Amino acid sequence: MDFGKSCWYSYQQGCQREWLITNGIGGYSSLSLICSNNRRYHGLLVSASVPPTKRQLYLSNILEDMSFEDGITVSFSSFQTGSGYINNGYTHLQRVEYNYLPEFVYSYKDIFVKKKVSMKQGDNTVIVQYEVRNGHKEAVFKLTPLINNRDHHYTSKSSHLKFGIKHEANVIRISGDGESEIRFLVDGGEFKSYNDCFFYDMLYEIERERGLDYTEDHFIPGCFSIKVKPWETKTVSFIATTEKYDLESINASRVIQSEEERLKELLDRAGLQNELCRRLVLAADSFIVYRKSTKSKTVIAGYPWFTDWGRDTMIAFSGLTLATGRYGDAKDILLTFSKYVNHGLIPNMFPDDGEEPAYNSVDAALWYFEAVNSYLSYTEDYNFIQNNIYGCLKDICSGFVNGTIYDIKMSDEGLVTAGSENTQLTWMDAKVGDWVVTPRHGKAVEINALWYNALTIMSGLSERFGDIDIYSSIASKTKESFQREFWNEKDQCLYDVINSEGKNSDIRPNQILAIGLSYPVIDGQRAEKILNKVWEELYTPYGLRSLSVTNSGYKGVYCGNQLERDGAYHQGTVWTWLLGRFIKAYIHIKGGTEQARRSALEFINPFSDHVKNGGLGSISEIFDGDNPHYPRGCFAQAWSVSEILRAAVEDIGIDQLGQRINY
Repeated sequence: MDFGKSCWYSYQQGCQREWLITNGIGGYSSLSLICSNNRRYHGLLVSASVPPTKRQLYLSNILEDMSFEDGITVSFSSFQTGSGYINNGYTHLQRVEYNYLPEFVYSYKDIFVKKKVSMKQGDNTVIVQYEVRNGHKEAVFKLTPLINNRDHHYTSKSSHLKFGIKHEANVIRISGDGESEIRFLVDGGEFKSYNDCFFYDMLYEIERERGLDYTEDHFIPGCFSIKVKPWETKTVSFIATTEKYDLESINASRVIQSEEERLKELLDRAGLQNELCRRLVLAADSFIVYRKSTKSKTVIAGYPWFTDWGRDTMIAFSGLTLATGRYGDAKDILLTFSKYVNHGLIPNMFPDDGEEPAYNSVDAALWYFEAVNSYLSYTEDYNFIQNNIYGCLKDICSGFVNGTIYDIKMSDEGLVTAGSENTQLTWMDAKVGDWVVTPRHGKAVEINALWYNALTIMSGLSERFGDIDIYSSIASKTKESFQREFWNEKDQCLYDVINSEGKNSDIRPNQILAIGLSYPVIDGQRAEKILNKVWEELYTPYGLRSLSVTNSGYKGVYCGNQLERDGAYHQGTVWTWLLGRFIKAYIHIKGGTEQARRSALEFINPFSDHVKNGGLGSISEIFDGDNPHYPRGCFAQAWSVSEILRAAVEDIGIDQLGQRINY
């Protein structure tokens, strides 16, 4: 992807896009397109000291300047302060290339500065490499790091920033409270330390929009100066780490090359030719990370603020691991979750530091069956499933049939009921204090669609493994009861939830799972009517609205403080991941023909533009329900990326159609 000056005519315009690179253990580096900090989560080094958690901001940014003998100093840095001051280094930004890694090209008169950012896989190290091509004047290239040491969810003031500085050979050691420290190495740079120097009042516009603290101070330990002769070209590497190894042993160029080769290998393994899909394969890599507590791979739900969640992992499973050819990671994830099955459920949140897993999800365990079924469709590795996973699947079914925690239990008619008015166990789980925004306790439509899907998968597995099939009869009862109880004759679609208060007729997208899983619980004309209802009232170019615009509770814009945002989260906000299941249902109902698959390309096409306009190369968590469907929430979301990629590869067969979406 290439970007030019038309993308940053103003500071505000340049801040609208964001880039992200990750280190495979939950840490990341992320700034705006013009390398400004526009949210508290932005930083060149956000470490994960207990992978993939305990994320701390250590290196906020680097101020980059070029000074000349005549006293003129040119800044290539961009930032905004609370007083309204804007540093306009972006005006010297000539071009941004984002292929495997982001690269920035600045120019001033006869000087060019090229910058590339990379992280070292497996540890908390960032490398910023500069190529300085000087002009006819002798110059000094100056790099000034902005240091912090705080949880990435918060902000700091100068009074809280207490650091010690040690200069050891070529390494600068900055120590904070306790054992935390960050070390720097700049090859060829002369370091001058400062006393009690701070960058004051950096402004984060996105946090201001979100009703949160939006200004912050950073510590300035000093400045690195690199002399550059007239017409000299010099490579300068800035290495920052929180790791303990010998910093001088790192070859910056080799780390960058290794990371680019690793990403290229991921593309080769996936074997996809479509440009959008190739970009999403790279995006998928950022979500698959190592978890220390389980010693296995897990899935980060979204950047910059989410960690790993069971529900998100299972929904994102096929797109992230199978459509990308990462079968080993898929196997690792399935095996890990099998070890934590308890109460007939899988964890919605894994433990850290000896904590117990959280099992507050009714659907995560049911999505596990869909993940297993997808794994088998790609690998046919039945031996692995029989020897390691099948027993856990039986335990989950037993838990649902006989009843388990959170009032999860199958009723006599074969339908699953769960929760109470005080719990949120489905994916529509926004809760503010005691306010459950979208109460869905009882029999939720997608939970019972997933339950039927799970029973059908188990019926097939039990037959294949020579086990007694106790599941097909339950599945038949569930399907019959589902079609009777959930059909909404008046609106020609499905009720959203059934409980003691009656049958909720809000038009929501959850019903798409009744026709968009491996084994649909609704077929025939009713399935087509459900598809048409969802298409007519919920479809947008970037996903499905969480509530129909005709509903009095509809909220078309997701903005404001946390109370306002949580109140809109599932009340009209658009969710991309649901579009993947809509596409699956669409192609199935249209007969799976080549024409149906070609028509379904129209549901994929809008993302070829979006991957250039939000989180670069990725897909946002949510969008406004109202036009122009502005991206919101996390700028890179696992199940958004995975479901568009999965639908493109599995359902549409995009490469087989010979369709290339270029940008």
